Amino acid sequence: MDIDWRVHQRWVEVAGRPVNVVELGEGPPMVFIHGLSGSWQNWLETLPHFARSHRVVAFDLPGFGASGMPAELPISISGYARIVDELCDALAIDAAAVVGNSMGGFIAAELAISFPQRVERLVLVSAAGLSSDSMRREPLLTSARVLAATSSWTASKLESFARRPGLRRLALRYVFHRPDRLPAALAFEQMKGSGKPGFVPALDALLSYPIRNRIPQIACPTLIVWGTHDRLVPVRDASEFERLIPDARKVVFPETGHASMLERPARFNALLDSFVAA
Repeated sequence: MDIDWRVHQRWVEVAGRPVNVVELGEGPPMVFIHGLSGSWQNWLETLPHFARSHRVVAFDLPGFGASGMPAELPISISGYARIVDELCDALAIDAAAVVGNSMGGFIAAELAISFPQRVERLVLVSAAGLSSDSMRREPLLTSARVLAATSSWTASKLESFARRPGLRRLALRYVFHRPDRLPAALAFEQMKGSGKPGFVPALDALLSYPIRNRIPQIACPTLIVWGTHDRLVPVRDASEFERLIPDARKVVFPETGHASMLERPARFNALLDSFVAA
């Protein structure tokens, strides 16, 4: 499906700041939340499919993509969940199927716990929140600051990286199992999310926010999707989420990394189709 995304983009004021929102389609609402260093473009392979039968909403979290930093600082997972709740209010969405990847999954889980009326069904795609509470926080934050400091140089090289399979593999090897197999244009869109001002404070937020003991409070049907070769969040977390959430089931894709919606779009979309229709 060839889409002029500019037609579907708008700014929505949430918590005193404009948020970049993309919306298309009609029907039951679905809300998509990207991960750390991501943007709404993380869902480029998903939105057109579900827009045939649903009202789909994706957006840039404050501090990422085209959205500026949030008014409420420091950034927090609970603060992001409140922003999603307020965004749903602004868009007149009472309840939706909520899909989150990585940090977006962490936020989606927090939304389902703190604002359960908003979440009819929950999809956690390689969600952060469990292993992150045992990671070595300071070394990770130090590495993240170095990465952020070099982001302007990296951004100037992104198109070159995306066009060449070898460089694409080098740049995205921790996110995708086989980044050289991604179309260059799609890879470029994913790379553009790097170097945003929210990266380091959001990483700090997800490393310091415990949620494990509250996960069993998630009361809606939940689908857990992972890849066997996820190098960022271990696949064992899928089993732990499934154990902790009362009404949950997991699906693990073989030969797949941290972003199954981009690496296995046909299988991912078919799986979500059956889940949201159940």
